[in-house]
Amino acid sequence: MGSNPIIIVSGEPNSVFLEIFFKSLKSNKYKSPLIIICSKRLLQEQMKKLRFNFKINGINKTFSEFNKLNNKQINLINIDYKFINCFEKISNKSNNYISKSFDVALEIINRNKLTKFINGPISKKHFLKGKTLGITEYLAKKTKKQNKEVVMLIFNKKLSVSPLTTHLALKNVHKNLSEKKIYTHVKLITNFYKINFNKKPKIAITGLNPHCESNFQDSEEEKIIIPAIKKLKLKNFLVDGPFPADTIFTKGHLKNYDVIIGMYHDQVLTPMKALFNFDAINITLGLPFVRISPDHGPNSSMLGKNLSSHESLTQALKFLDN
Repeated sequence: MGSNPIIIVSGEPNSVFLEIFFKSLKSNKYKSPLIIICSKRLLQEQMKKLRFNFKINGINKTFSEFNKLNNKQINLINIDYKFINCFEKISNKSNNYISKSFDVALEIINRNKLTKFINGPISKKHFLKGKTLGITEYLAKKTKKQNKEVVMLIFNKKLSVSPLTTHLALKNVHKNLSEKKIYTHVKLITNFYKINFNKKPKIAITGLNPHCESNFQDSEEEKIIIPAIKKLKLKNFLVDGPFPADTIFTKGHLKNYDVIIGMYHDQVLTPMKALFNFDAINITLGLPFVRISPDHGPNSSMLGKNLSSHESLTQALKFLDN
């Protein structure tokens, strides 16, 4: 993806994101200029406490001469944020700061037709407050995309997973399944693999019910999932299923597929993390740009300890830097 800049929103100020950002910068060289949107004072104070030493190149949001940037300094767009301690408890007081950070990022991306975006973690409880299910849906709303047109893909070169529904209560999952949703999901994932890896991915789709039992009255497998898979096969997509979720992640199956699509979040995220820990990146497909989030939360229990791994952020940056 070359030398176009990677726009980074640091997200929740009381998270480990800046720590892992410093670690990633120290251990890797990136061709694409990195532009981070956050509080300059917060970055300086956390950098001092965590004993990193980077110079800062302050730029403003109307900046457009990206070819003049390099990563010898931290390229920073400042968003004001008031705090007493640079490592505080997560609360609602950072909400306006995070919201403004996203607004500035989207303004820069739109104005300059940029394509690479990373955001640090946020607190769903404090920042989203139930208005959207996650940042995937938050960005869909911000970019005027309907939620059904975006896909969460947890990507690893060996195996990726994607939940058909994201941060949804289990009791509501069955109400949010449809043939159209499965079709759109498979289409977006297939296009992503074609564009980025020049391959047609092999995709396994799970059922919703234990063992894909179809003896339940009006089972989702019979009504929705099997008809969707039949339509996809007719259109030459490489899909199989539905598979029981308790066996699809066995070694015999894994070697046959690039992606496993599950019906709900934990059905595929739990085994994914058991297999790869945090060696994965969260990619949102269907937005006007490529959006990636490291696959971890604010991790406030590790705040200020300088013990967090930068592996997931580094994977995200390397993916966009190729």
